[in-house]
Amino acid sequence: MKQVIIDALEELREDLYEISTIIGENPELGHEEFKAASILTRKLEEYGFNVKVGICELPTAFEAIFDSGKPGPTVGIMSEYDALPELGHACGHNLIGTMGVAAGIAVSKILPTTGGKVVVYGTPAEETKGGKVTMAEEGVFDHLDVAMMVHPLHSYVKSGSSLAMDAIQFEFFGKPAHAAANPQDGINALDAVLQTFNGINALRQHVTSDTRIHGIIKEGGTAANVVPEYAVAQFYVRAKSRSYVNEVVQKVRAIAEGAALMTGASMKMSNYELSYDNMVTNNTLSDVFTDSLIELGVEANEITESKDGSGSLDMGNVSLVVPSIHPYIKICNELYSCHTKEFRDAALSEQGKDAMILGAKAMGLASLRILTEPDTLTKIKEEFSLVK
Repeated sequence: MKQVIIDALEELREDLYEISTIIGENPELGHEEFKAASILTRKLEEYGFNVKVGICELPTAFEAIFDSGKPGPTVGIMSEYDALPELGHACGHNLIGTMGVAAGIAVSKILPTTGGKVVVYGTPAEETKGGKVTMAEEGVFDHLDVAMMVHPLHSYVKSGSSLAMDAIQFEFFGKPAHAAANPQDGINALDAVLQTFNGINALRQHVTSDTRIHGIIKEGGTAANVVPEYAVAQFYVRAKSRSYVNEVVQKVRAIAEGAALMTGASMKMSNYELSYDNMVTNNTLSDVFTDSLIELGVEANEITESKDGSGSLDMGNVSLVVPSIHPYIKICNELYSCHTKEFRDAALSEQGKDAMILGAKAMGLASLRILTEPDTLTKIKEEFSLVK
């Protein structure tokens, strides 16, 4: 059955190259990925998947199910396809989206023998308002036995952790006045923003080293001779665990409340993006995927151990619902960083597309083991039970 998976992907190679190129050359921002979702779902329907588009009231999200009709595990594979403003697919989501669909199709070829199901999920807007957050909250992933996806990078890296994150916004409301003639009549909303930044800077030495708080002044007034009556600051607050993010956010909120009190402004706090939970890798499942890469010809010494993640992933929300992995696969020889023009070009290169096929094969072989090795799945679930 391993050869069935490999052969299926080799037969699809040229089609997959074309799909990833079309998505890569036609970048769409989060929740606007209509072309990408359409081309991916058409391919899944062509191979007998039952596809639902627009799930969870997300127009570009989809669920594609291939059910063998026989008892067995259910494998979930994530597909991302949103781009970045101006940079396009500089995080390689054109590869991720195509890779997930490819792996799902390959796994469907063995299901009549193994039993079980494979479900490919189209998960929009990972870069901003992560679709997986909403989908996890709606219970979309609850029935899965495992979930996986593979992300491109400049090297092979095992699935690791990511930071939980809240995106918080503070709006301050003051009172306008002429800044020279009668400043005493005004209430300076921008001063409240500046005091919030000062307070957060003072907080930094009293939080754990994994904590990240970074922000911008979204609005700060309209003219230098007018006391700003309205100002807005936006921050990301990140840390290793959801519970600690919640704790830090309360401290940051208290700082903003204090800034409002000092200046006489009023303050409104909100979340301007959805909150991401920390990624909890299932190490047993990660080992299965790593073994599959090695079986496909990747040298063991090429695959590095994961480092503690400094970014945030909406796959983290999935990982708290179902045993999950988010490993990285090498698409270039240079140390290009994600979210750069160089990485975007690498994601459109022949090497990038070859890596996409390799990643799909590895997910396919890992899925085969989940479907046919009950003891392995038991170990995966036992490990996951310690997370919940």
